[in-house]
Amino acid sequence: QVQLVESGGGVVQAGGSLRLSCATSTRSFAGYAMGWFRQAPGKERESVAVISRGGSQTYYADSVKGRFTISRDSAEDTVFLQMNSLKPEDTAVYYCAAGLRYSTLLDGEVDSWGQGTQVTVSS
Repeated sequence: QVQLVESGGGVVQAGGSLRLSCATSTRSFAGYAMGWFRQAPGKERESVAVISRGGSQTYYADSVKGRFTISRDSAEDTVFLQMNSLKPEDTAVYYCAAGLRYSTLLDGEVDSWGQGTQVTVSS
């Protein structure tokens, strides 16, 4: 398993931006597909964005397309989620996740989870 540590959450007004970071402990970062999931109060955890091991494939939930961007930096073993034009409905705990395959991570097969970081968007 991989240790994942998220940072960058906080409180922002609607229309604002935040950048989440997820630092990993592994020297095999390139061997993992990475993703961001979120869970709002009273709701199930859902996938937000996923990126393949090489970064050539990305997936975005319909609700965040055009507003969020996932990226990865192999030199820093870190994955990012740039969130723009934030809406109150984006309020949730955001979790970083690592998976062995892009296709299975999309299906929620997660090898390691981070501890989560709170994002609150005020109206």
